[in-house]
Amino acid sequence: MSRTETEAFTLHRPRRSLGPVIFASPHSGRDYLPGFLGQVVLDRQLIRSSEDAFVDRLFDMVPEFGAPLLCARAPRAFIDLNRAADELDPAVIEGIMRVSHNPRISSGLGVIPRVVAGGRAIYRGKLSLDEVQGRISRFWHPYHQALAALVEETRAAFGQAILIDCHSMPHEAIEAHTRPGQPSPEVVLGDRYGAAAGRDVVDRVEAAFARAGLRVVRNAPFAGAYIAQAYGRPSRGVHVIQVEIDRALYMDEAEVEPLADFAAFRALISGVVAEIVGGSGESQQLAAE
Repeated sequence: MSRTETEAFTLHRPRRSLGPVIFASPHSGRDYLPGFLGQVVLDRQLIRSSEDAFVDRLFDMVPEFGAPLLCARAPRAFIDLNRAADELDPAVIEGIMRVSHNPRISSGLGVIPRVVAGGRAIYRGKLSLDEVQGRISRFWHPYHQALAALVEETRAAFGQAILIDCHSMPHEAIEAHTRPGQPSPEVVLGDRYGAAAGRDVVDRVEAAFARAGLRVVRNAPFAGAYIAQAYGRPSRGVHVIQVEIDRALYMDEAEVEPLADFAAFRALISGVVAEIVGGSGESQQLAAE
């Protein structure tokens, strides 16, 4: 296995890629730069509330099964890599004209977030446009250049690329979208209602999580954001599935700490990864047909 590390991302490659599957974690970065922490009004624990904490650790075995794993290093509160580079929020960035309605920007969750989980404001005032453009240049573009290169080289090698975009979801958020008396889902797969991935590919990913004993739903309440929208092109052999895992399964959300049985849940995820990567050859043949 090999490892490439920059200030924007860490890329773990297997000794040999065994299929068309790529895993990525754009929201588990936790390199909180001192300059950034000096700008925010939240303490170190609250600033982490929008972070997909430990998702990179949940999937760190991916290269052992013959697939690459790309992990962001910058935290989501600093820059959101699952947003378009031009999703700029005039409420937190100086010199930005008010844009047409964008629900992500309106809720404070543009490429430079204004708030963390629970709507807590990150900054006292606004950021300069120069600073924002610097963040995008240093962190957003390198991450997406690496991701785009992985997708293209995988498609060239195997005829298709299947990107598993790994995320986590707050337990209270998923409970809020669950009908009273019904068990809440533990995994939400987002394929933008079929626009980002072929049905057979999503079926196989869903089956892998379900066989692990996890309750799985599709697209509600998370159908997939920028990465699924920008990269998912099933007609061209590029499939993107956004995977959201209930944080309560593996971490203490209040303390931002792994649970005592984190290793056991990671082992369960390891089995899911093995099945997704191992079954990708058949998926490749079906897609070609």
